[in-house]
Amino acid sequence: MNARIALTLVVLLAILGGGALVYQYQEKAQRPGNVATLGKPLVRDLKAADIAAIRIAEPKATLTLQRKDDGWVIAERRGFPADVNKVREFVLKALELKVGQSEPIGDKDRARLNVDASGTQVEFAGADGKPLGKLVVGKKYFKREVDNPEKAAADGRFVSLPDEAGTVYVISDPLTQASAKSADWIERTSFQVEKVKTLEVKRPDGEAWKLERAADNADWKLSPLKPGEKLNTGSANAATYSLSMLELADVAPDDAKDTGLDKPTLVQASTLDGLAYDIKVGRLEGDRYFVRFSSSGTPQGDENDERIKKLRGRLPREKLLSDYVLLIPKSKLDDTLKPRAELLERKPDQKK
Repeated sequence: MNARIALTLVVLLAILGGGALVYQYQEKAQRPGNVATLGKPLVRDLKAADIAAIRIAEPKATLTLQRKDDGWVIAERRGFPADVNKVREFVLKALELKVGQSEPIGDKDRARLNVDASGTQVEFAGADGKPLGKLVVGKKYFKREVDNPEKAAADGRFVSLPDEAGTVYVISDPLTQASAKSADWIERTSFQVEKVKTLEVKRPDGEAWKLERAADNADWKLSPLKPGEKLNTGSANAATYSLSMLELADVAPDDAKDTGLDKPTLVQASTLDGLAYDIKVGRLEGDRYFVRFSSSGTPQGDENDERIKKLRGRLPREKLLSDYVLLIPKSKLDDTLKPRAELLERKPDQKK
C-alpha cells in the first residue's frame, strides 16, 4: 500500500468516525429529557371514586361541579343539575392524561402559552374539601399552522402542574371540556309543549292573537280574524309545533340583570293531553331569550299508553326547570313569537 492510499484511508476513517459522533449527538439531542416519566399519569394519585368536586377557574369566570347523592350539580347555578355523562367523560380524560412531550419554560413563555394565572385552573377535591390534584390548561397545541386558532380543532393542549412551574407539557387531548361556562355542562332537555290545543300570545306592545283547534287533526282558527283575512295554515303549524322542539341553551345566574322578564311577551298554551303552560319570554341576549315558565295539569289518557308514560316521566324535569331563569335559543321561539300579520295568507299584491 503506497503512502497516498494509506492517507486516503485515514481521512475516510476520520470522516466516518466524525459522522458517527455527530449522529450519536443528534440522537441524544432528540431523545426526550423526561424519559423516566414518559407515559406516567399527569395528575398523579387521582382516583375517580375520591373526586367530590371539580373547580374550573378562568380569568373572568369560575364554575364548581359538586357530586351529590343523585348526581352532579353546578354550584354557581343554585345546584342546577350537570350532565352526568359530560362530568364522567371529563373525569376519565383527566385520569387518562399521560406525561408526553415536555420542555423547560420561563415566566415569559408561561404567560405566552397561558399556563400561568391567565390559563384555566382545574382542581379536583375530595368530600372533605382537600385538593386531590390540580393542573393549568393553557393554549391549544397544533401540529400545523392554522388560520384561526380560536376556532380550529386542536391536536392537543399545553398544560402545567402547580408544583412544576418550570415545565410545560404537551398532551394529545385538546381538553375542550375544561370550560367555566355552565352552558358546556348542562343537559339540554327543556320543557316541551306537545299537541297544542290553544296558543295565545300577548306582546308587550299590546298586540295579541290566539290559535285554537278542537282536535288533533282539526283546522286551526285564529282570533281576532278580520273580514278578508285568511290564516296561513303552515304558519299556524310552525307556531304551535315549535314549542315541542324547545331546547335549553343555558341557565341564567340568579343575579342576572336586565332580563326583560318584568315586561315580557306572554305565551299561554294548553294541550290536548290536559296540560297548561304559562311562558314569559324576556329580552333577547345575543341569540338567546331569557325565559321563565310554569306548568300545571296531569297528562290525561290511558296510563299504559307509552306516550302518556313519557309525558308523566317528564314532569319532574319540568318542575325543576320552572325554578330557574332559562336561556332558550332564538331560533326555537321565532315561529311562536311572530307578529299576527305573519300568520296570515299574503294577498296577491303583498306577494309581489
